[in-house]
Amino acid sequence: MVIGISPTVDFAFKLMLGSPEHSRVTIHFLNAILIDQPKITRVEILNPFLGKDDEEDKLSVLDIRATDDHGRQLNIEMQTSLPAGLSQRLAFYSSRLYAGQLAEGDPYTRLRPAISICVLRQALYPHFPKLHPDFRLRDANGATLTNDLQVHLLELSKLRLLRENVYDATPAERWAYFLRYGDTLTPDEIRQTFPDPEIAEAAGVLEMISQTPEQSDLYEARLKFHRDEVARLEYARDQGKQEGRVEGRISILQELLGIRQSTPDELSGYDDVQLQALEEQLRSELRARGN
Repeated sequence: MVIGISPTVDFAFKLMLGSPEHSRVTIHFLNAILIDQPKITRVEILNPFLGKDDEEDKLSVLDIRATDDHGRQLNIEMQTSLPAGLSQRLAFYSSRLYAGQLAEGDPYTRLRPAISICVLRQALYPHFPKLHPDFRLRDANGATLTNDLQVHLLELSKLRLLRENVYDATPAERWAYFLRYGDTLTPDEIRQTFPDPEIAEAAGVLEMISQTPEQSDLYEARLKFHRDEVARLEYARDQGKQEGRVEGRISILQELLGIRQSTPDELSGYDDVQLQALEEQLRSELRARGN
């Protein structure tokens, strides 16, 4: 019987990669993404699912923050849609992880790399064929200022891999295949398809969700939220296209939130950056209201 629990639903994603008892799954995933970098042998999850009695608390923060045995600060998240301002948000969180390491008077030499890894079901860069874009601080000719700030994407929609070739694929490709298709495979097929015991362990976490009523309910609630969010955003985009401008999307988002809609005269005083910031704020409020 197929597992039936999608690894890309953020609740399942965090249980797989953000649980201390499954730290070797997290380590394997990180080493698959951070190739040609110091190998991780130990990881500490800084915001695990522990001691949470309130269901809202369990769903409030579904990204994964961790540190490894090299002192690097790590943020891992799953995005099923493409919210406005995603690239800026990833840069912001990486910068905050980096700057947050220093107390007053600390020397800059104490800073350790800050790395964000974002798994995307849709491609942020659809015309760029690479499955795993890797962003650093470099000049236009490729000279590196520092590798201390990194943003890695794993864009699942770009995966071009047949199941019969998964076993011999790269670790990043194997993880991408599991994340994209893991819910359609049986436990036996997982073991036959992947050479990695860590991916089999991740599949076991998905099975546990399906067999535990409380976790299954939380998973279904989160899945429903994602589906509703996609429907709301698609509606806003469609209406925005009819309006022909960002202002149209803002108006629809305000309508969905049940707040007063800005008049054209009010919005005419905003520049493009301010309009995009307002749209992102409204989208964030809409997503928060779905929790």
